[in-house]
Amino acid sequence: METKTSNWTTSQEFIFSAFPSSWGESIFCFVPLLFIYAFIVVGNLVIITEVQLNTHLHTPMYYFISVLSFLEMWFTTATIPKMLSTLLSERRSISFNGCLLQMYFFHSTGISEMCLLTAMAFDRYLAICSPLHYATIMTSKLCAQLTLSCCVCGFITPLPEIAWISTLPFCGSNHLEHIFCDFLPVLRLACTDTQAIVMIQIIVDIVHAVEIITAAMLIVMSYVGIVVVILHIRSAEGRRKAFSTCVSHLTVFLLLFGNVALMYLRFSATYSLFWDTAIALGFAVLSPFFNPIIYSLRNKDIKEAIKKHMGQAKISFH
Repeated sequence: METKTSNWTTSQEFIFSAFPSSWGESIFCFVPLLFIYAFIVVGNLVIITEVQLNTHLHTPMYYFISVLSFLEMWFTTATIPKMLSTLLSERRSISFNGCLLQMYFFHSTGISEMCLLTAMAFDRYLAICSPLHYATIMTSKLCAQLTLSCCVCGFITPLPEIAWISTLPFCGSNHLEHIFCDFLPVLRLACTDTQAIVMIQIIVDIVHAVEIITAAMLIVMSYVGIVVVILHIRSAEGRRKAFSTCVSHLTVFLLLFGNVALMYLRFSATYSLFWDTAIALGFAVLSPFFNPIIYSLRNKDIKEAIKKHMGQAKISFH
């Protein structure tokens, strides 16, 4: 039996209050979000499938791209399906444990992606700056070790923050002013000592800043080295080919880290509910939406592999 205290119940659930209030607006948001999620899942599955089926794509670069696609699917699955169901439901709630799980998987897959983008920058650095030693250094064993390290780092890093939040009392309003569970919106609802909350927020900010800035610095350093080497290539065609292998990764890096910086490198700065929601959508929905486009439409090898299998499918159909 539930006992109500103020606006809170012993069932411990949060009510999302950032979604549209009317049914018409909810459907208007539901349809494009469903399309985007379907596109993300199908697009990333196509990339993974093409990399697995084509032996000429069995290289470190495409191995990392397929792992990134796998992580992208889980990253979006942590939040978008719940957003879709929330848009169609009347209560629009999530249990406390469900909220903790959503936060954990959202951040663990997101951090794993950041680490993987760093590993991909290291891969491109070796391929361009040390091509003679690339094959002996970037072996399949090292690729697997780097991937495992990225995932271990991603899935361990958020655990202390989740553990802290799980011990906090929530006895006031349960209206979560966000479109999914995230650290700061949830922390604002805790009814413990204000000083303790501020301390936790500072720690969370510092952890996020270290994660983001470290990964960004390593990637920037890799690309500085790459640019220096490319500028020393005498032929314009050689420079174009060398840089074209990095364009997709660099675009994804700028898209992801731009949204991450807006969302988490704010420290004491606060945004309105509108901008909070817009930045969250950019980070959790739009960035993953563009990634399959960037890695398929801008990648000659993957485009040719897709065309080849589409041609084979047409022949089989006829």
